[in-house]
Amino acid sequence: MWIYEKSLQHPVKVTRPDVGFAKLVVTQYGGPDGELGASLRYLNQRYSMPTNKAIALLTDIGTEELAHMEMIAALVYKLTEGASPQDYEAAGWGGQYVQHNHGLFWTDANGVPWSAQYIACLGDPIADLTEDMAAEQKARVTYEHLIEMTNDPCVKDMLRFLWQREVVHFQRFGECLNDIQEHMGKKNMWCGCTIKK
Repeated sequence: MWIYEKSLQHPVKVTRPDVGFAKLVVTQYGGPDGELGASLRYLNQRYSMPTNKAIALLTDIGTEELAHMEMIAALVYKLTEGASPQDYEAAGWGGQYVQHNHGLFWTDANGVPWSAQYIACLGDPIADLTEDMAAEQKARVTYEHLIEMTNDPCVKDMLRFLWQREVVHFQRFGECLNDIQEHMGKKNMWCGCTIKK
């Protein structure tokens, strides 16, 4: 199974608390293109992959996305450290404080709760890997937007690390898609069925 190391994949530091930015970055915790959806998507899709290599890749990336969710959670906690109810209210995030205090909940930047509708699993390796590549691109763009929204160099550093991992995941999924297409072509299998000549 997995071995859990009690350290973050990359350091999470802030120069100062910023509840307003915490309200934005929480979208990568539980928003439509965030780390929760990514981890669940990949760890679920691995069961319908036709090769051990593809299963291993989805397991590895799905597990890494859990580590990224942990980093986002740590960032939100550091950005809200010592914040008062008034600080939350001033940041337009009073509802978060009322419902969860300093606890985290899977929402997007607008407070919309996470939904399983954000992820897909069609059981078709090509469709699912294509979906995964699109998901990584959406996450990459979201990190770019977040980087633009903060002036904190420590936060930018961490977000750039996560941005880079989205790029690497996109590349790995592309390589896997090529392998799967070749595998399915050799077996004359498309759409999960054998194509007769």
